[in-house]
Amino acid sequence: MATTETQLMLSVGLIEKDVNGDTLWVWCYPSVGDELREVLLSKCCLTHDGRDFHTFVFGQFSRTWYYITTMEVQEPTALNKVTHFSVVVTAKDFNPEKYAALSRILCRMYVKHGSPVKMMEAYITVLTKGICQSDENGSFLIKDYDVRKAYLAGSVKDVVSQFGMETIILYTALMLKKRIVVHHPRIEALLEFTRVLPALVWHRKDWSILHPYIHLSDAELEDLKKCPGYIAGFVNPEVSNRTDLFDVFVNLPDSTITVSQSAKEAMAMGKLHKDIGQLIVQSAEDAEKSDSQVIKDISVKTKEILANLVALADECEDSKITLEGLKQRHFPPATENFLFHLAAAEQLLRI
Repeated sequence: MATTETQLMLSVGLIEKDVNGDTLWVWCYPSVGDELREVLLSKCCLTHDGRDFHTFVFGQFSRTWYYITTMEVQEPTALNKVTHFSVVVTAKDFNPEKYAALSRILCRMYVKHGSPVKMMEAYITVLTKGICQSDENGSFLIKDYDVRKAYLAGSVKDVVSQFGMETIILYTALMLKKRIVVHHPRIEALLEFTRVLPALVWHRKDWSILHPYIHLSDAELEDLKKCPGYIAGFVNPEVSNRTDLFDVFVNLPDSTITVSQSAKEAMAMGKLHKDIGQLIVQSAEDAEKSDSQVIKDISVKTKEILANLVALADECEDSKITLEGLKQRHFPPATENFLFHLAAAEQLLRI
């Protein structure tokens, strides 16, 4: 068990803010590259000039997930010159709850011992045995944190209650692997909302498309642009002017969704979209249904659409769909358009 699960962790690091107000990257095991370290420092709230304090943030850069837990040091402790510190864990997998739990234990160890040595020992124990036990600091078992739980931790029902029938725009954009940008000034709201969206296309179980906390910096935008489709979260309102970054723009505080001019043709809506939208809304509004049941309802509909698409492809040469082949079916224009772009996204299109 421990081998595959534990090998997902990549590093643990420490950022401190001292009594003079200086914030420094002070320690790391085994190592973190220079570019990633700069990104991690920019994500840590201790470098933000005393603005908002965030106990836990997470995100992704260059295919590495990072999880940052920040604590204020309450007197008296072994850390007499430190006012705040952040523990930074990097890993290959998306699992905020798992790494938040581990980081809390590492934080408590650091406060107690005032040295990163105990943190490193705990980290190595988790790496080798998948467990970290400490009487006063709580215990941590990797096997308690199944990735499926992480995928289902957000609330699809909340998304639908905020956007109603417009949720179909998000569903369509995700199905077609488009670029979705989400803005909210509060990082917590951004993390909570964006992490849910990949569940709308559950058949892919792909959270690598999620980049929940992005700054408008060259390194991060360059990294983001390498991804063909994504969900990217920004706290900076200026992102609304960066039309080069999105096909769909979600303004969370205003509850508005805008489709960019360049994506309007691929995202044209018809009866099929209306039917799927109604199914999503009806399922989400059913008080008897849990979030995972809503995700299942959407997934069943998605699989039906994909099965039809594969059946169409199987009738074609090389099992690849062509526009001519679709036209012979006399689908309504919006359905034909959606199936054509979906075939491209699912690599079922002959180019």
